Amino acid sequence: MSDVIIDIKNVSVRFNKSTENINGLKEYMIKMIKRELMFQEFFALKDISFTVKKGESWGLIGKNGSGKSTLLKLIAGIIKPYQGNITVQGSISPLIELGAGFDPELTARENIFLNGALLGYKKNFITENFDRIVEFAELSEFIDVPLKNFSSGMSARLGFAVATITKPDILIVDEVLAVGDFAFQQKCKNRMEELLSGGTTLLFVSHSIEQVQELCQKSIWLEYGSIKAIGDTMSIAQRYTAPN
Repeated sequence: MSDVIIDIKNVSVRFNKSTENINGLKEYMIKMIKRELMFQEFFALKDISFTVKKGESWGLIGKNGSGKSTLLKLIAGIIKPYQGNITVQGSISPLIELGAGFDPELTARENIFLNGALLGYKKNFITENFDRIVEFAELSEFIDVPLKNFSSGMSARLGFAVATITKPDILIVDEVLAVGDFAFQQKCKNRMEELLSGGTTLLFVSHSIEQVQELCQKSIWLEYGSIKAIGDTMSIAQRYTAPN
């Protein structure tokens, strides 16, 4: 039985980028009806291939716009490839965009149930684990406060606590820890290490190469939508941080 949990073969992701400035929805609709809209093809990912085995931890590094978040969204099933094939096995807990899966008008209590439902958790499961989620997020004093009044760090705490209350097959973390304080970052790091020891596969994006080195066995260096280098994290990190 194969232990490959993510298999990506010759995948490309294409977006259409407008080549002109359009002021408002009305102008957009008029141009669309007249077939005057001009778009330029933009490949966010180009011919990407790699495999991830169950229980491995992978870091994704590269400058802003290199395709890291696009690759994570592809694996999470949020977007589809333009070309190529992707196969993902098992359950996924994605922490890709801060605030994704939350309603800012609802309280933290209500958002725990909402976000849990989006992740596929049953209401009874969330009820049974509600206190554990709140305790981990350290938000008991703010549980009935609307999320729109939360700082980005508080929202990140809540999202991480809900996503990791159970052991997913694949945990995807994209820059979420960058907004938390140091103590909570360490708490999240410990939780991720606990999940890894239990067989969870981790895909981790961070601008902190030190965090990637601490958590990830292997890394992919993306540049302009292509793989510049792939391999063990220590060797990739040395190349990534080397002076030009």
